[in-house]
Amino acid sequence: MALQNLDNRSIVLDTETTGMPVTDGHRIIEIGCVELIGRRLTGRHFHVYLQPDRESDEGAIGVHGITNEFLVGKPRFAEVADEFFEFIKGAQLIIHNAAFDVGFINNEFALMGSQDRADITLHCSILDTLMMARERHPGQRNSLDALCKRYGVDNSGRELHGALLDSEILADVYLAMTGGPACRWLVMPLTATAPVKALATEAAKSAVCLPIANLAASFVLRKVNWPSMKSV
Repeated sequence: MALQNLDNRSIVLDTETTGMPVTDGHRIIEIGCVELIGRRLTGRHFHVYLQPDRESDEGAIGVHGITNEFLVGKPRFAEVADEFFEFIKGAQLIIHNAAFDVGFINNEFALMGSQDRADITLHCSILDTLMMARERHPGQRNSLDALCKRYGVDNSGRELHGALLDSEILADVYLAMTGGPACRWLVMPLTATAPVKALATEAAKSAVCLPIANLAASFVLRKVNWPSMKSV
């Protein structure tokens, strides 16, 4: 049965982990999500640090700065799984390099014996902004930092990776890539007709985005075989 998202609700999501790949027993240690409805940030978010019951690789700590000591006493995934699932269920998940995060999330649900949720593509549609960026900018770097620079998104606070911060930054990048809030990123050809120019002007004044038909359709994924590599 096709997934329906009647509220036009999207969740921009990121995770941090003890290392990779997931097949080596690595676990999620941080989840960060922000909510978009109708291409507008609502202010709602989900954020948690997790006790992974294993140590993080030194290389991973160097990336996100989350130490083993910091995670002592934090909840385990099973303790927050229901709240997390309710937050994302039925939404479009917007993820940069979705294969990595989806693979880890599926694994966490599987480890707690929740087989009905061990494939989140049955409950959410997935939009991979890395795939989108590679299609739009072939042969260029398409890391989150590179996209921030390309689209003028402020990432000055991103000295280390962090799931909530990165999801907030990715939300801005996604909106910029797909038209921007209040049509900030609308580009009109010089040959645009007067009615088109008038429509664009009114849209900008009223802070309403013009529809971008099927822009991201090619990048919405359903069920695939998720690899475990992450390219940031």
